[in-house]
Amino acid sequence: MTPLTIAAAQSISVAGDLATNIALHQRFMLIAAEQGVQLLVFPELSLTGYERGLAAELAIAPNAEVLQPLRDFAREVGVTSVVGMPIRLSDDLPVLIGALVLGADGSLGVYSKQHLHPGEEVAFAPGTGGSMLTVGGDTVALAVCADFSHASHAAAAAEQGADLYAAGVLITENGYAPDTALLQGYASAHSMTVLMANHGAATGGWESAGRSAIWASDGSLIAAARGTGNVMVVARREAAGWSGTVVDVAEA
Repeated sequence: MTPLTIAAAQSISVAGDLATNIALHQRFMLIAAEQGVQLLVFPELSLTGYERGLAAELAIAPNAEVLQPLRDFAREVGVTSVVGMPIRLSDDLPVLIGALVLGADGSLGVYSKQHLHPGEEVAFAPGTGGSMLTVGGDTVALAVCADFSHASHAAAAAEQGADLYAAGVLITENGYAPDTALLQGYASAHSMTVLMANHGAATGGWESAGRSAIWASDGSLIAAARGTGNVMVVARREAAGWSGTVVDVAEA
């Protein structure tokens, strides 16, 4: 088994404030680099907050100039980072819930949420997913929140050879137990490591449960945040197996 270090960025988004949120993402990315993290995954719509009412106004093209500093920073610190953003693939197309892959090599990948949560259709259209990622010797499949509520989504990832299933989410206290049971179940059922990055505080009128977590491919918990707040859940795979830690991230 090759060494691998991954992390869930449990960040607190400021509603609609892209500049402030970019600065916090850079803080997470810098700390991730210090921890030797190769892949850092942020929550659903992390760069804007889960703000349905602002989505049309805030939506941008994935390669928009406003995100170039964040892309440059990911390359500078050497951490492939998956960030959440409302996107339009062209001006005449609807808004999608995007997960943008800012590669440590300067590349840009685009994943769009395939399965909408009831009520999201007022602001978003279903997306088409995206390509698998390669991090070190591992293949990574992405998911955004309600995607993972469809067992077929995780099964398709496994069939395509995913070693890691990484989801950026917004999960409330009421949904936490059933949703994490699903994710943990996918880990053991499909022999995939599973990462879940939840929001660190309330967003869009929803109270996030926090408690971001990473499970090993046998379903055992590697590490989880104890509650809410700006924290990073880090998992390291070495010859002896997985180990995990939770790192506090002070705001910049």
